Amino acid sequence: MMRELVNGAVSGTLATAAMSTVMVTGEKAGLMHGQPPKHIVRGLLPGSERRRKKGEGVLGAVAHLAFGAASGAAFGLLCRRRRGRMPLGVGYALLIWVVSYAGWAPRLSALPPLERDDPGRQGVMAAGHVVYGATLAFLLNRLDPGRAIPAEASPQMASQGVAS
Repeated sequence: MMRELVNGAVSGTLATAAMSTVMVTGEKAGLMHGQPPKHIVRGLLPGSERRRKKGEGVLGAVAHLAFGAASGAAFGLLCRRRRGRMPLGVGYALLIWVVSYAGWAPRLSALPPLERDDPGRQGVMAAGHVVYGATLAFLLNRLDPGRAIPAEASPQMASQGVAS
C-alpha cells in the first residue's frame, strides 16, 4: 500500500507539472487570465479576493503541486494491483476538474462555476486535466512495471495465455 501511495504521489507531482505547462500556455495564448491555483489561494488568504496578495503565486504553485500529489496518491491506491490504464487516468482527472470547478472552488469565491466561467479557461483546464490524467497513468505504470496487465486490456495477450 505504501508503494502505491508513494508512486502515485510522485506520478501526481510530475503530472501536475505537465498540466501546468498546458495552463501557462493557455494563459500566454490569451485563453484565460491568471492561473486558477493562484485565484484559489487568493480567495483563501485574508482580504479581498479581487486584489493581489503577497506570495499568492508561490503559494498557488505549491498548493497545486500538493493537490496533484495527493490526487496521484489516491489514484495509486485506486489502481492497486493493476495497471492504471489511460482511460481511467483521464476520466479520473476530468472528474477532479468537474468536482473542483463545479463544486468547492466556486464556493470559495475563487472562480465562477463551470456554467458561468469563461469558455477559454474551461477549454484550457479541461485539456490540462486530460494531460494530467494521461501523464499520471503513464508514469504510474512506468514506476511499477511489475503490475499485472488485466487480460481485458489486451485481447492479444489474453489469447496468448498471458496471466493477469
